Amino acid sequence: MTTPTPHSPDQPTARLFYEDDADPSHLSGTTVAIIGYGSQGHAHALNLKDSGIDVVVGLRPDSAGWQQAADAGLRVASVAEAAASARLISLLVPDTSQAAVFRDSIAPHLEPGDTLLFAHGFNVRYELLELPTDIDVVMVAPKSPGHRVRELYQQGAGAPALIAVEQDATGCAHATALAYAHGIGATRAGVLETTFAEETETDLFGEQAVLCGGVTGLVRSAFEVLVSAGYQPEVAYFECLHELKLIVDLMYRGGLGEMWHSVSDTAEHGGYEGGARLVDDETRRKMTEMLTDIRDGSYARRWIAEDDRGRPDFERRRAAEQQHPIEQVGARLRQRIAFLDGARPARPVTADV
Repeated sequence: MTTPTPHSPDQPTARLFYEDDADPSHLSGTTVAIIGYGSQGHAHALNLKDSGIDVVVGLRPDSAGWQQAADAGLRVASVAEAAASARLISLLVPDTSQAAVFRDSIAPHLEPGDTLLFAHGFNVRYELLELPTDIDVVMVAPKSPGHRVRELYQQGAGAPALIAVEQDATGCAHATALAYAHGIGATRAGVLETTFAEETETDLFGEQAVLCGGVTGLVRSAFEVLVSAGYQPEVAYFECLHELKLIVDLMYRGGLGEMWHSVSDTAEHGGYEGGARLVDDETRRKMTEMLTDIRDGSYARRWIAEDDRGRPDFERRRAAEQQHPIEQVGARLRQRIAFLDGARPARPVTADV
């Protein structure tokens, strides 16, 4: 297992690859099996096919994706049949399913010199798979949801991605991974070299501390504070959730500096004060604890154990999230006000929101 070497945030260590760095011929005459046809699976399969690569999609015969993949013009087979026919196997089923799928349907068909590819390092980082030593193990992880990977490819652009080599049995693992990244359009944007450990740990931390955990926690709590103080839920929704996209878009385009430059001086001053009050040493201590849980495997063990139990706590939290007042208010507002892709609002049947 490769562990990244800590370095200063301002130290220029990133290595990036583009179109001219990839040699698509590394996949010429190679059958690529895409295992799974979800968010990433459908995008990888279709982009590779459009890039002239021989693709077979491996699915359960009763999978809803079987007909979808066939309708898209892709060759579809059982997971075992797809794995047996391919020299590169891209395992794109959910993290909690990968170990069983690999053990039962892929491992028996691996041959020396084959390539096993991942779009997330979870199962390799936490050693949940018994990987033979005579195959290449690589990762190409687009930094975008699958539908966007597909959309950008069709527009002639691409989503950036991370690339990593965990095991290089052939001496060609890196070149093969770059050829795959080229095939899904990632080298059009840029592919950044990392390790399985670094990708997994930073991905889980980013999701928990900021993207999915931190942001939603702040949005919900701020909404609850305003509503409890007597403000209209609809106004609280706009201030705490709706306008978040406007700020994120500015940061996405030009970093924090672009956002500060674009908002009012009052918003900038309030941002400096509010951010410092909310994210203090205690918050950073909790973030450090979260990162420790991720790095030592505690979080992975909790999640796998929860999945093994049938996900009771996960489902309870999911139901509570869907029933939160901010979701109800937002659903009603989105029906009445046109701000999604220019759509016109439905005519209200009553005066109540």
